[in-house]
Amino acid sequence: MTMMVRGIRGATTVESNTREEILDATHELLAAIVEANEIEHDHVASIIFTTTVDLNAEFPAVAAREDGWTDVALQCMHDMNVAGSLSRCVRILMHVNTERTNAELQHIYLRGARRLRADLVEQQEAAASGSGS
Repeated sequence: MTMMVRGIRGATTVESNTREEILDATHELLAAIVEANEIEHDHVASIIFTTTVDLNAEFPAVAAREDGWTDVALQCMHDMNVAGSLSRCVRILMHVNTERTNAELQHIYLRGARRLRADLVEQQEAAASGSGS
């Protein structure tokens, strides 16, 4: 099978706009995406990090740099500020060279961001509980 560039999404939330919380949540989310999709560092083309406009105490990409992603293109920006949308949210869009199909990718939603894609969270939990029996 040929490798294709695929996008893997993820999101999480923080309790407050502090450097420590933004970095901790980003470390956790990045690690979960890498683990769930068995991503090899050299297969990552780029990572886009976004935050809601209420988060500005630190760039989420700092967490990636701390985790060793020093040779991957990283970009930070803010999400659209839509009334009523989830607040204090960090999102990741990772572009990965992979042989997996889009259907085989695991998009990860943690903490309060689980409500953004409850359908995916339920599918992943059902698959995980089925594999343990």
